Amino acid sequence: MARNWRTGFPKLAFTVPWNLMLITMGAMIFSFGAKTVAIPQEFISGGVTGTGLILYYVLGLLPPGVWYLILNVPIFILGWIYVSRRFFFYSLYGTVLTSLFMDLIPWVLVIEDALLSALTAGAIMGAGAGIALRSLGSLGGLDIISVYLNQRFNIGIGKFSFAFNMVLFSGSLFFIGLEQVLYSVFLVFVNAMVMDYFLGLFNQRKMVLIVSEKPDELAKSILNTINRGSTFIHGRGAYTGKRKKILLTVVNSMQLKRLEEIIFTIDPNAFTIEENTLNVIGKGFSQRKVY
Repeated sequence: MARNWRTGFPKLAFTVPWNLMLITMGAMIFSFGAKTVAIPQEFISGGVTGTGLILYYVLGLLPPGVWYLILNVPIFILGWIYVSRRFFFYSLYGTVLTSLFMDLIPWVLVIEDALLSALTAGAIMGAGAGIALRSLGSLGGLDIISVYLNQRFNIGIGKFSFAFNMVLFSGSLFFIGLEQVLYSVFLVFVNAMVMDYFLGLFNQRKMVLIVSEKPDELAKSILNTINRGSTFIHGRGAYTGKRKKILLTVVNSMQLKRLEEIIFTIDPNAFTIEENTLNVIGKGFSQRKVY
C-alpha cells in the first residue's frame, strides 16, 4: 500500500484537479494576506500586486483586484509566447481567482504593530504564492516572468521577485512615505523566503554516503526495510590503501533516522556523511516539472 501511494503521488501532481486545487488554495491564502493585512496598513506587497496597490493608493479609481487584472494583460502575452499554453491557462485561472478574492474578502486582521503586520502579511502571501507555484501554473503577475527566467536562466523565483521589488520600492518613495516603504521591504523579504521554502518543501532529500565493511548487507537491508535503492561507488582508503565499496543512497527526512538505525545496527563502526539536496528528480521521487 505504501509503495503504491509513493508511486501514484507523482502522477497525481500532474492531474488537472490537483493543479486547480493548489492554485485555488494559493489564490485564497495570498488574497487573504493582501486584503486583511497589507492593504489596511497601506503596504506595497511587491510585483504586479504592489504596482496595482500603488495605483490604488494614489488614484483610487478602481479596486486593487481590478488593477491586478489589468496589469496582468501584457504579462500574459509574454506567458502565451514563451512559456506554454498549459501554464498560461492555469495562470489565467489563478489570476482571475486572486482578483476576485482580493475584492470579495471582507475581513481586516487588526494588528497594531506595523512591523508585525508586515511580517505576517509577507508570511501569508508567500505561503499562498508558494502553494500556487507548486502547481503547473501560478497566480499571474510577476510569477509568469519569474518562471520564464527560472526555466531559461535558472534564476531563483523568490530572488528575482525580491530584486524586482527593490526597483519598485525606489520609485514608490515618490508616492508613499518612507516608513511604509521600509515596512514593505520586510514584507517582501519574508514573502520571498516563505515562497522559496514552500517551493522546495517536498523536494528536499538527504543524500547519504556510507563507508562500511558490510556494504552489500547494508544495501540489501536498506532496500528491504525502507524501499530505497543504493549505488556502490568504488573507492580506496587513503590510510590503509584498501579498496572499499562506498554506498550512496537518497532518502527523505522521515526515513533518515530509520536509515541510521539500519546502518549502525549492522555495522556499529560505519562512517556516514549526510547532505541536504536542493532537489531530487527521478523514479521514486519527483518528476521533472515542465510548465
